[in-house]
Amino acid sequence: MSGPTQNATRQAPAAIASPQGGAVPAIELRGISKAFGPVQANKDISIKVMPGTIHGIIGENGAGKSTLMSILYGFYKADRGEIVINGRETAIPDSQAAIRAGIGMVFQHFKLVPNFTVVENVILGAEDGRLLRPSIAKARRELKRLAEDYEMDVDPDELVENLSVGHQQRVEILKALYRQAEILILDEPTGVLTPAEADHLFRILDTLRAEGKTILLITHKLREIMMATDTVSVMRRGEMTATVKTSETSPTELAELMVGRKVLLNVEKTKAQPGKPILEVRDLRVTDEAGVARLKGVDLEIRAGEILGIAGVAGNGQTELLEVLGGYQVAKGQIKVNGKVLDLTGRADAQSRRRDGIAHVPEDRHHHGLILDFPAWENFIFGYHGAPEYQKNALLMDNAGIVKATEGAMERFDVRPPIPSLAAKNFSGGNQQKIVLAREIERNPALLLIGQPTRGVDIGAIEFIHKRIIELRDAGAAILLVSVELDEIRSLSDRIAVMFDGEIMGFRDPATTDEKDLGLLMAGMRDPSPDAHEDLAHEDSEADDDGGEG
Repeated sequence: MSGPTQNATRQAPAAIASPQGGAVPAIELRGISKAFGPVQANKDISIKVMPGTIHGIIGENGAGKSTLMSILYGFYKADRGEIVINGRETAIPDSQAAIRAGIGMVFQHFKLVPNFTVVENVILGAEDGRLLRPSIAKARRELKRLAEDYEMDVDPDELVENLSVGHQQRVEILKALYRQAEILILDEPTGVLTPAEADHLFRILDTLRAEGKTILLITHKLREIMMATDTVSVMRRGEMTATVKTSETSPTELAELMVGRKVLLNVEKTKAQPGKPILEVRDLRVTDEAGVARLKGVDLEIRAGEILGIAGVAGNGQTELLEVLGGYQVAKGQIKVNGKVLDLTGRADAQSRRRDGIAHVPEDRHHHGLILDFPAWENFIFGYHGAPEYQKNALLMDNAGIVKATEGAMERFDVRPPIPSLAAKNFSGGNQQKIVLAREIERNPALLLIGQPTRGVDIGAIEFIHKRIIELRDAGAAILLVSVELDEIRSLSDRIAVMFDGEIMGFRDPATTDEKDLGLLMAGMRDPSPDAHEDLAHEDSEADDDGGEG
């Protein structure tokens, strides 16, 4: 990802001067505290954000970042503390008050009505009067102007449900700008974006900053912090631990400030020792309900003790590949796992796949990995609830035994808080992901399917998750990894396959490829070599001849 412009090129516009001299902060939070029952989410937090800057806020999942921003936007009311906007103490009891104060917020999970048009979403709650037609006409003109000024390329009359995730995010930004926001809060804005969409977002943010807008960027991605922000504040366990100029810090220092210890930013792993073929896919084809081909003759193989990473822009067949392998999708072609041919007609399901030794960490943990209203101990056994160790007798499950097993898994996977009875929705994103990973990895599968393993996850949890994936590989599992993060693909994978428009463009060795090479394949430039996959498979065969099967 090329990323936004470097800090050295930025020149913030002139700020308002205070009577005492110096610039007046666009935002000043003084002694903000907020508790939810016994949990202290924010503790005596003070921060100043200067106008015309991009100010990053980082911290582990559950550090209190989103709570603090929700207080600033009026979703929560602080137990103690003051909010000062442009030098004036400002009461923000609700989001309407925040909007009146010139604050807009773009949430990680968008607040849009899917079956409304872009313009209808933008004016929702900001209509000029009882008659909608004049409001819509005015908003349409203004949206076209804003979209042109900021290169957002959004059709005001398109239904939101027809837009890509990146374009939906632009609608959220346009909503805030339409309401004349001078302060923009973005909560994990790139968590659901492709690299190209993230690049475009940061170009938009640079333009907004240059025009004097103040931007608060909440993210766990240190590279984005280093490339996009002027100043960064670090939170840990509800407290503000440091605020530094971005140009005067480093990813290593920020990671340590976030976690409270040194963090490995690079994946440490030994060279793979591939064994026998575990997964064999031949001529796999999927056509959706509209008759559009989603997979077009995919061939691949994964051996015991290796990780095959699938790179590609989201929407190019990776999801369908995981769904077919996981038993959620009908397909044509052939799939073998440990030599057994799998049923692709739809008669098989995810549970039968598990019996075949396949574990699956889905791309979207909220919709396919967890039932958020259910407690952690129930989520821990989904898909495995028929296992003998969880049965008390023919009619009843051993709930006490399941809770005890969940407690042990929570301890091994460092789930915080380690409370099996807590509903899944009350865990941070990183800890939700750990619950899903614990459920799947604890079964020692022959094949692990894992989609977007660290989406929306902080740096400490990323380090932990990567270690667990490598440990499973070293124990002899075959792993299919899908991620839009090229750094993650390159650092974890033993081989890389690049997908475009439902086809595999080529295979690469992570040690010898780079982002430019992968980017060309991701853009549809087919591998010019005769058959890179055969070369890599030949190397594996030579390893077998030398006596190693992992």
